Formats: sequence, structure tokens, C-alpha cells
Amino acid sequence: MKAVGYRIAGSIERDDALVDIEPPMPVARGHDLLVAVKAVSVNPVDTKIRQGVAPDDGEWKQLGWDAAGVVAAVGDAVEGFTVGDAVYYAGALDRPGTNAEYHLVDARIVARKPTTLEFADAAALPLTAITAWEALFERLAVRTPVAGAAPALLIVGGAGGVGSIAIQIARAATGLTVIATASRPETADWCRSLGAHHVVDHRKPLDAEIAALALDAPPAFVFSTTHTDAHLPALAELIAPQGRLALIDDPAMLDITPFKRKSVSVHWEFMFTRSLFATADIAAQGALLAEVARLVDAGAIRTTRTQTLGPIDAATLKRAHALIESDATRGKIVLEGFGG
Repeated sequence: MKAVGYRIAGSIERDDALVDIEPPMPVARGHDLLVAVKAVSVNPVDTKIRQGVAPDDGEWKQLGWDAAGVVAAVGDAVEGFTVGDAVYYAGALDRPGTNAEYHLVDARIVARKPTTLEFADAAALPLTAITAWEALFERLAVRTPVAGAAPALLIVGGAGGVGSIAIQIARAATGLTVIATASRPETADWCRSLGAHHVVDHRKPLDAEIAALALDAPPAFVFSTTHTDAHLPALAELIAPQGRLALIDDPAMLDITPFKRKSVSVHWEFMFTRSLFATADIAAQGALLAEVARLVDAGAIRTTRTQTLGPIDAATLKRAHALIESDATRGKIVLEGFGG
């Protein structure tokens, strides 16, 4: 079986940062599906782990979480899937990743691929869609209004992978006014094309940018996907009293004291929590991916794939990691098929 991995954590510039390997074929047992991987996408979590997490001595670390493929085998506890089903999912942080020809994944965090999407387009969606869905509906509870606040959602980092799908989900599944941040003409246009009502410049103070929109009241909700620590004073100023803030990035320090006087609730979203802790509601991720697939097939959401670099191999993945680390991408980078 072809796969890609590494033994030494570090810079993508290392010759051995990512290597083509041939691990043994995995076997589906219990709740697991064995999936023949057709396409994967690359997320910032891939680069963060490659930079800082080394496998045990002599072992390979296999990255990759987003995948779309075809079920090749099912474990004896699997329900709802059969061999031949086309599926998409984001795997578990504590298991070998999807950068492989065949991959094991818990069926409860899997859904059938949107029928209207090719595998490459579907592979762009799972991790970011789960993150955005959980942040919006479970952490921010955007369907529960904030008294006196504008029914508006500010998405910091609207052109990134998570922001790109969060804009669409918010437009498709809520009546909120969606405000995205972007700093370049092409990323601002991208946010508008995805449905953002307004786009503001995150290189400028965000409180002033929001004030210039002349909303009837301060926005109820903020979803911060990047540079939360840099924007924190402005976010504390612009959010409505009793508003709700969710974030997904990893600030070295985060002083949320400025939110106290407004009784703002602060929520962290980490889409791997359910699979890491095998929570009682782990199947909620499969269910929400099924709902995202329904919205895609209804034409309410589109893929966020912006680049397909080539086959799933070490050389192409190194290019993808370098692009992610440039912090200048929009949407999602996808790899499709296996070379050689």
C-alpha cells in the first residue's frame, strides 16, 4: 500500500520532511470502515503536526485528515454503510492519517459523499465543514438570538478553509447578516462570491471597520479563525453585550478579561474532540456531514476547493504544506489519486 509519512518532525525544507512509504494494509474491525482513498485535502493541522510532533522511534507518522473515497471493507459493528459506498470524512487525530491508498476510519464520523461532487471537490469539505458547523450551531448557538444585538455574524479570516465554508453554512442555514474579513482584493471577492453580505479589512482595526457598516446594533456573534490574539481588543469593543465568541486558532496567550464587563461567552472549537474522547455523541459528526451533503446537493453550498496540485505523494504534499505555511492561500488545496 502506498502512503506518505515522516520520522523526524521539523521544517518542510528538510529532504525527509515527507517521504513515500509502504505500510501494511489495514484491516477493518469493529466500527471501522476501510476506505480506498480517492482524494485528500490539506489543512493547517497537517503542517502544525509535521512541524512539532515526532512519532515513536522507528515509526512513521502518517498525516492527512480530510478524505473522499470508496468503502472497501466494513467492520462487524458498522451500521449504515456497505462496500462500494462513496464517502467523505475527516479522520481522527490519534490514528494514522488519510495520506494513504487505504485508510481506516470510524464509520460514525463518516457520511456519504455529496452525489453532485467529484471526489476532489468533496475532499475539500469535511474538516472545515465540521469545524464551522460545530462552531456556529453548538458553540455559538447562532439560532438563539442575543437580546438587543444585531442578528449578525463576523467571521475573522473569511477566505481561509474554515471561513470559506462558514460563510456558506451561515447563509444556507441561518438568516444572519454575514460579515467576513479579508485583506486582499482577490480574497475579498472570494468571500463575496461565497455569500458574505459585507467584507471588511482585517489589516485595519476591526471595531472601526464594523462601526463603518452602520448596523442597527453591535453584532451578536464572532467566529475567529485566525490571529485572534491580535484582534482581541477590537473584538471586545465591537461585540454586543451578552454576545458569543468562538475561536479555533492557538494563541500563545489569550486574556479574555476584556469580555467580562459585557458578559460575553468565549468558546473554543476543536473538531477532533468527539473522536479523541469517543464522546457519547460521536455520531453527530457523521450526521452533520450528511446534512452538509444534502445542502451541497440542493445547490446551497459549493466546494471550497481552489487548487488541485497533483497525485497523493510526498513531493506534491510537500508543495501543499509549503503553500499552507505561506498563510496566503484561499479555500482548500486538494490532491487526487496516486502516482506511479
